[in-house]
Amino acid sequence: MNTAAHTWSNGWRYGLLGLPLAFVSLPLYVQLPRYYAEHHAIALSTLGGVLLVTRLLDAVIDPRIGHWVDALFQRHATRPWRAAAWASMGLLIGFCALWHAPSSPASATRTLAWLSAALVLTYLSYSVASMVHQTWGARWGGRADERARLVAWREGLALIGVVMASVLPSLAGMDVTAVVLGIALLVGCFGLRATGAAQPAPPLHPTTRRPSQVDSPRPAPWTHPPFAALMIVFLLNGSASAIPATLLPFFVRDTLQAGTWEPMFLLAYFAAAAVGLPLWTVIVRHMGLAQAWLAGMVLSVLAFCSVPLLGAGDVAPFAAICVASGLALGADLAIPSALLTGLIHQAGWGRQSEGQFFGWWTAATKLNLALASGMALPLLSWFGYETGVSNARNQSSLALTYGVLPCLLKGLAMAALIWASRRHAVLKGES
Repeated sequence: MNTAAHTWSNGWRYGLLGLPLAFVSLPLYVQLPRYYAEHHAIALSTLGGVLLVTRLLDAVIDPRIGHWVDALFQRHATRPWRAAAWASMGLLIGFCALWHAPSSPASATRTLAWLSAALVLTYLSYSVASMVHQTWGARWGGRADERARLVAWREGLALIGVVMASVLPSLAGMDVTAVVLGIALLVGCFGLRATGAAQPAPPLHPTTRRPSQVDSPRPAPWTHPPFAALMIVFLLNGSASAIPATLLPFFVRDTLQAGTWEPMFLLAYFAAAAVGLPLWTVIVRHMGLAQAWLAGMVLSVLAFCSVPLLGAGDVAPFAAICVASGLALGADLAIPSALLTGLIHQAGWGRQSEGQFFGWWTAATKLNLALASGMALPLLSWFGYETGVSNARNQSSLALTYGVLPCLLKGLAMAALIWASRRHAVLKGES
């Protein structure tokens, strides 16, 4: 490990790329579904199917991207940075295309084809940039609190990006938003490059490894039981968080009937997460990673279980829920990646195979979003939900999908985390 890399200056420079990557993700999974439903008259069931298929396709490719990222780190120190820079360019092009799809009642097929192609480009570019970014930091290793602090830098700056993305589109439009995204990607890539002097050399010295291990291929990450257990927790918890994010605009406008408050709700949620990140790093120091993550899940369920009781005009109670669940989000952002980094280094795969692990990790993130769209939107349609209509059927449909289902998934995630941390000591994250 390289604890010397965990400096304040390296932390914020490394984290800079997290800002635009998070900036682009919020419109994709929060604002895009409703935008195409309202502006292009795409049925929710059809839209959910397109989002599910494109995200699943992207998730299938992510592990191969992870192998490629590992190879880049092994070949030359500048190649990963160049890959991130080219991917950032593709990400910007795909993002711009998503908000300029051809629209005509007679060309719904062309609109869906445009949406699918733009999503694939955006998702793949995002995968390359985010995997390089995560692998770059994971190669530093460090103690549990150092790993959590480095992830907190990345996720803290990511939250700033999310806060910007929650208000900028409604204030300035998507064209200005795209310009800001391009500038942030440029700054983030150069910030990552500025940490290059502190980046550890890729290979471990041959004398620290048995001769038979030097050239032997590494088994797939899924063959490592602690990683498989951690992924189950990550999938359950991530799906529980992605469903409300996907359905938030529908709930705010049709149940609360407070569409003008949507940017403020998002701001409160992500600002609370940003404020909570330093708190969770302190909690990790005293409780360990797994116990702190479990505490975050409990807080999220306590905050969110009252959502089905809300109705029209309940702006203040929902704002309070946004703040409480935002504080809980800080744990989801800072802790899982820190656990994964510790797992990789404990298994002896550090500075060699991080890309493979983060390839599957990124695939799981995409799967969470795919399940959220592919499950929640068709489920709403099956319940008879109608966009832009406020009635009893719509409110009961949203109460079940937006309020009850995420709490059930969080409960399963808590049970899986308790089981995994008892079975695998490395997942306690206490050192």
